[in-house]
Amino acid sequence: MQRRESEEPARFGDLDDLDQDDPEVRAFAEHRARMDRPNSEATVEGMLRGVDEFAQSANRTGGHRRLVAVAVVVLILFGVLFTVWNAVAYMLGVFFG
Repeated sequence: MQRRESEEPARFGDLDDLDQDDPEVRAFAEHRARMDRPNSEATVEGMLRGVDEFAQSANRTGGHRRLVAVAVVVLILFGVLFTVWNAVAYMLGVFFG
């Protein structure tokens, strides 16, 4: 998955006088845009933002760190599947048992 730097314009705000094609200016503007985002984890958007940041950082890593990120995702998926399976088995047992 590639980063969306070229699709999303960076928020320059009071940096409009600077060269917007300069990579350092773009990086600083993107840094400021990230700092301006609210970090509320109590909302769906905040939780999805956390998942997106995890996925982007996992895609940038390599070696054993990437392996650990993949293992964490597999364990989470296994837990979700196990929970759904138990819920369905319980419901079928209640309705037909």
